[in-house]
Amino acid sequence: MSDDRHNDPGDDRRSQPADSEDGRVFSAHQARQGEIILRACARRIIFIPGLVGILVLAVVVRFAIG
Repeated sequence: MSDDRHNDPGDDRRSQPADSEDGRVFSAHQARQGEIILRACARRIIFIPGLVGILVLAVVVRFAIG
């Protein structure tokens, strides 16, 4: 058997979630393109300033380094 079989996108065995000791395991294809759903107002109030804070921190660090 060839090693190319593991990278075959048509191989359904690798795309099915499997149960492990730590929980469900997903392939990279299933895990990408996640969605952030902020239904509660409190979650939005925390999330948006958090994003702005990360940007401000990056600018401050950039100027502090020179």
